[in-house]
Amino acid sequence: MTARTKLRRIVLGIISASEDVYVGECVEVAVVTQGRTLAKTIGNLQEAVSLYFEGEDLAALGFSSRPRLRIRFDIPLNL
Repeated sequence: MTARTKLRRIVLGIISASEDVYVGECVEVAVVTQGRTLAKTIGNLQEAVSLYFEGEDLAALGFSSRPRLRIRFDIPLNL
């Protein structure tokens, strides 16, 4: 990582709804989880990302020392 490389402060999580569960996944890191409620899925995604980063050199992965999880919620349109 060079001094010119800007470290990311945001990890993007996307949650989508299916018939009986919510699925959460991250764009930048290999994390996928699910839950029966939106709140449970958010908590599971936060925990999964924290575990993914645990013990890692965040700068080597391109992230700042205290990244934040930004969640986008996608729902299908009833067309």
